[in-house]
Amino acid sequence: MICRTGLLWDSPLMFARLIEDCGACCEAVNPYMLASPFWRGRFVSVIVPTGFANPAYSNLLPALKAAEERIRRFVESGGRLLVFGAGCAREDAYDWLPFPVTYSFAYGPRAVRYTCESEYTSLFDGYDLAAVECDGSFPAHGGETLAVSASGEALLVGKAVGDGVVLVSSIHEYPSREFLKRFSCGDRETLF
Repeated sequence: MICRTGLLWDSPLMFARLIEDCGACCEAVNPYMLASPFWRGRFVSVIVPTGFANPAYSNLLPALKAAEERIRRFVESGGRLLVFGAGCAREDAYDWLPFPVTYSFAYGPRAVRYTCESEYTSLFDGYDLAAVECDGSFPAHGGETLAVSASGEALLVGKAVGDGVVLVSSIHEYPSREFLKRFSCGDRETLF
């Protein structure tokens, strides 16, 4: 079993420590590395944290757009991609994903309900499902809705792309340890 995750952000994050505490090697990937055609990594999964599209927090969005083809190839070849909320109201925040996603920014607690059985809903394990902090929802998307708010807003979307999977979540919390252990580990790494 290989446990290796790429964490995309401008600078080191405490999130990396949580991933490592869950048993996976975590490599920080900054926007310069991501956008460079010369840099290559090998990962089981790649994570894009909350706030990636908000210029007050990160300069990651232009690099994500520049690496759109690389990201698509990574997922199609078996990689796992977890993307959190954009952290601001931008219509183009998810244009770099291999399927359409529309994001509505609205921070606050939401009651979470699962729409189907899925290994990916373990992302919410350990949280009080009556009041999970979220930074928005996904009113339109080309994936499968895995979790919704009490009012029916999509909070977790999944889509198989080639041999891999893309998850998009608006949870404004770290994913559960159990989820990270499973999501970050696999039988093989994929070139990124």
